[in-house]
Amino acid sequence: MKNELQTQEQLEAHVNEGMASMVYFYSDHCAPCLSLRPKVIKLVEENFPNINLAFVNSEKFPELPSQYNVFSNPTLILFFDGREYRRESKYISIPQLASEIERPYRMIFEN
Repeated sequence: MKNELQTQEQLEAHVNEGMASMVYFYSDHCAPCLSLRPKVIKLVEENFPNINLAFVNSEKFPELPSQYNVFSNPTLILFFDGREYRRESKYISIPQLASEIERPYRMIFEN
């Protein structure tokens, strides 16, 4: 998969590069993870193109989610300037997620 992170160094570099990044923690055996993934990709590509999106397979690399206190899948963590801004887990509403991202995103990228 594109933008698949496999090491702690890759994850830290992703979080700290650029002004906005998002990490999607998932499992291949999680139906909500698989159905939500294309919706999140579409949301970021169409509405928030300056957010760097990456994925972490929590089953294959269990040490990575533990570093960010992620205990369930799917979990999305949004970072602005290397700091956690928003965290969503399990039942994630795409319209609600978009509205949560909108204001800070516009403040940073549309000045």
